[in-house]
Amino acid sequence: MKTVAGIDCGTNSARLLISRVEDGHLGADVAREMRITRLGQGVDRTGVLRADALERTFAALRGYTRQMEEAGVEAVRVVATSATRDAANSDDFARGVREILGVDAEVVSGEEEARLSFRGACTSLGDDVDAPILLVDIGGGSTEFVRGSRDVSAACSMDMGSVRVYERFFASLADESAGSMTPRSPEMARALREATRMIDGLITEAERQVDFGRVRSLVGVAGTVTTITAHALDLDAYDPDAIDGTRLSLAQIQRSCNWLQNADVAQRRELGFMPPGREDVIGAGALIWSRIVDRVAKARQDEGGDIGDVVTAEHDILDGITASVLER
Repeated sequence: MKTVAGIDCGTNSARLLISRVEDGHLGADVAREMRITRLGQGVDRTGVLRADALERTFAALRGYTRQMEEAGVEAVRVVATSATRDAANSDDFARGVREILGVDAEVVSGEEEARLSFRGACTSLGDDVDAPILLVDIGGGSTEFVRGSRDVSAACSMDMGSVRVYERFFASLADESAGSMTPRSPEMARALREATRMIDGLITEAERQVDFGRVRSLVGVAGTVTTITAHALDLDAYDPDAIDGTRLSLAQIQRSCNWLQNADVAQRRELGFMPPGREDVIGAGALIWSRIVDRVAKARQDEGGDIGDVVTAEHDILDGITASVLER
């Protein structure tokens, strides 16, 4: 094969990677696209994929089909994650994918999602990232934790993501707060406490399964982390080359997380690097990332170590999906 593709249908976005094959490995990117589709809108509450969310996703996939045809893609793998795992009508999604792309969508487990994320991130991590690493992938519906060096040692997936946390705790307060998570009212203060309690509980469960104290580096991937990194770098526009491999101190991460939580939606929307459709949920994602970073740093301190700077990687599950095409 000369050209392959991977598609990641997540809770908040649908993404495409078309890549050339060189010496049996992924080579240069032909295209790397992302469209906010909010496939998982309301799934946490209703347990089903909405008709309009499905159509937004199918529209993105139709566009991706044209791109793959023009690029001469010979094989594609389509993977769906948290929202589709949770939905009672996932067959509607599968049927639409089959009609549009002519292939079956794979609804992968949380553990497989974690392994694909780890594989994808490892394609770009340099030798200066000390192993074992803890890779964290914050999605719209779930967050994956993976510990490993060259191979995965432990992995788990927790049902917390930017869309899930936003819809469960903050969406009903968005009008009165303009989307800011600043606790100006008793209702917002209560929502923050409840969201933080849930997030901390799931991080505790992840720590039991993955053991944060045994890692030497923390690596974050996917849209929440890259958006926070873009804010910390004060970028005027989204620049994947500037973001990939960035090292941020704990203080830098917390400053950006605090700003994104407390800014209102209009302020977030004005940021040149903010993808349309992420401005409402990024505050919830920032809350998740800030709690994870604090917990991992504490776990390392308890073991007499130091997590040091946190690395952001642009390569993630999408790269892992595409690379896996070569083995099929």
